[in-house]
Amino acid sequence: MADGFVGRSVPRREGHDKVTGATSYVDDVVLPGMWHGVTVRSNVARAKLLGIEFGAGIPWHEFAIVTAADLPGPNVVKLIDVDQPLLAHGEIHHADEPVVLLAHPDRAMAERGRAAVTLRLEPLPAVFDLDAALRGDVIVWGKDNLFREYLTGHGDVDAALADPDLVVVEGTYETGAQEQMYIEPQGMIAEYDDATGVCVQGSLQCPYYVHAALVALFELPPEKIRVIQTATGGGFGGKEEYPSVIAAHAAVLARKAGRPVKLIYDRVEDVRATTKRHPSRTRHRTAVRRDGTLVAMDIDFVIDGGAYLTLSPVVLSRGAIHAAGPYRCEHVRVRARAVATSHPPHGAFRGFGAPQSVFALERQLDRVADALGMDPAALRRKNLLRQGERTAVGQLIDEPIALEAVLDRALASSRWHERRAAHEAFNRSTDGPLRRGIGLATFMHGAGFTGAGEVHLASVAHLEAHVDGTLEVLAASTEIGQGTTTIFAQIVADAIGLPMERVRVARPDTAAVPNSGPTVASRTTMVVGNLLRRAALEIRAKLVAGGGLPAGDGALDPAAFTRAVAAFVERHGRLRGEARYQPPEGLAWDEKAFRGDAYAAYAWAAYVADVTVDLRTAEVRIEDFVAVQEVGRVVNPVLAAGQIEGGVAQAIGWAIYERVVWKDGRVANPQMTNYIIPTSVDTPPIRVEFMAPFLGDDAPSKGIGELPMDGPAPAILAAIAHASGADVTAIPLLPEQLMLALPGGQA
Repeated sequence: MADGFVGRSVPRREGHDKVTGATSYVDDVVLPGMWHGVTVRSNVARAKLLGIEFGAGIPWHEFAIVTAADLPGPNVVKLIDVDQPLLAHGEIHHADEPVVLLAHPDRAMAERGRAAVTLRLEPLPAVFDLDAALRGDVIVWGKDNLFREYLTGHGDVDAALADPDLVVVEGTYETGAQEQMYIEPQGMIAEYDDATGVCVQGSLQCPYYVHAALVALFELPPEKIRVIQTATGGGFGGKEEYPSVIAAHAAVLARKAGRPVKLIYDRVEDVRATTKRHPSRTRHRTAVRRDGTLVAMDIDFVIDGGAYLTLSPVVLSRGAIHAAGPYRCEHVRVRARAVATSHPPHGAFRGFGAPQSVFALERQLDRVADALGMDPAALRRKNLLRQGERTAVGQLIDEPIALEAVLDRALASSRWHERRAAHEAFNRSTDGPLRRGIGLATFMHGAGFTGAGEVHLASVAHLEAHVDGTLEVLAASTEIGQGTTTIFAQIVADAIGLPMERVRVARPDTAAVPNSGPTVASRTTMVVGNLLRRAALEIRAKLVAGGGLPAGDGALDPAAFTRAVAAFVERHGRLRGEARYQPPEGLAWDEKAFRGDAYAAYAWAAYVADVTVDLRTAEVRIEDFVAVQEVGRVVNPVLAAGQIEGGVAQAIGWAIYERVVWKDGRVANPQMTNYIIPTSVDTPPIRVEFMAPFLGDDAPSKGIGELPMDGPAPAILAAIAHASGADVTAIPLLPEQLMLALPGGQA
């Protein structure tokens, strides 16, 4: 079959090798003469660095040793800002901050060396609390600990909140840090040569982020820096910005050692040192008419960025834009702030700020519904955005959205009204310990980079036709478990009219692929997939124009295509299709005013959770989960459903299982035995349903990967509240917290 691959659940290409163990990951790679690197870190949150002592009994002459004084260029990790040093010097700003790098031919000896290094430190006051950071009790960043602040909205919120005819509901909601807990810990291998430059390979999401960081550090021409992705055992945002640090560490060690250096984190080091989801606190004041009409939303959203800026401004931005949700409201004010603390820097994680603000909003709407005596579904239905209305940041929804239909389908699939009534009847009738509840959330997620981000990126993708009649995808988009290699082949095969077997996807290698942007923000299929579609059409057009193929847009004869490509290459040389991102017409984002068209497209969803709560133990069991979403055209239904199921499972962990325990700014539970994530036993049946595209069958695909992280937590806590009567406003909601929140303070 030469077309029709989009929309079909073809098997994922790399699946067999992964499940049979044939896939090689970075720690499987061994280079001749390779040494092993380790990192010496601070064990306190904030201190003056007075000195570094290398203990006796270690053959230090056998080691390559790197401190801040040994770096080839600026001591910074290049990202949005350059406030983060590659190696601490002068002052320590968070626990587990890297200070010294060691490499040795023997991995065990490298570990012995690490244990023999002592940092002489003079402790300084630290700050771990959002309010203390906002008050400036201790200044740990800039003049006021404020990384970034956004203010947006419309109308007169204060006047509406003062209207005596309106019901005003207030609430405060908190979310904790979350560890990505990808299966494969972080790791890199680096090689250095004065003549050829730096080459790193490793587990990562964004090759060109690492490339930019190494160019800045080594002050070399871009062509002398090469970054290659090895098979990657999951990322979820955790391998977005942090691999730049590990790659740079491995590279400076390789330069010092004169040999390749492998730097692999074990689980404890990975959990303690690398980025996590930003903790948050959101305060809501909502004014509403007694019929349920939202009149005003006053939202104060604060996230803990940790010791350095990293990606906090863009995480904050997405959280702020999603803070008012898919709802119509006459008066809205969103104040959003990212503050510095003495925690290790927080960073990218699936959802990227939206799960935190969506959690707060959806719990607030449940409390508004309670105050009005309304069904929470009815409250949401009354206020859902419709075509022609605007979001809180002023974006006009000009596509024919049908959010009520999404909500209706979720209610029908979950038998919302029937089960809600049945659960309430059961709870009234029983003297036993079990209670039942059902809760929902309706939400949206903007796909692609926020605001003008895609324009600034100006992503490029190439597609090359070879004389053997195959097509090679050349893009920096990485396969990190979401099915990129399969989906790209489906899109290209359909666009050009050839079997999928004719399409192969090149490994992301900055020496071979253009910068198609990072693998983040649910943009791979929507943005890069569209670039590849255009590149495929360009190749076909070139062959038609050259007389090698007949005009038309149907399936091609593979043999005729091969002959046409061979003839073209013989006459003209290489045959490539190239496409650069072009923004949809009419989109405009005002970054200074923080208003306008925040995203080129939104995915829309309604999720329903059904739970049982045991009042004796405060344990929660999720019995059923319904996830209904509109994501445009679905390229591969099985892979798409897998994304939703995985996201829901991850969000279940964030909601009721996963707690990062901090002790003096350091993670106290950095192992998989004490940082508990849900297993298959804890995961309910997840019934995934895709709505028909609002724009029809030929609609473009939208981003999907981050959407399912947004809705489960508020739906689950709403169900817990419905079951138990507990006023639950913070996650993770572990049994000990729920025990205290139950009516009466305990079971």
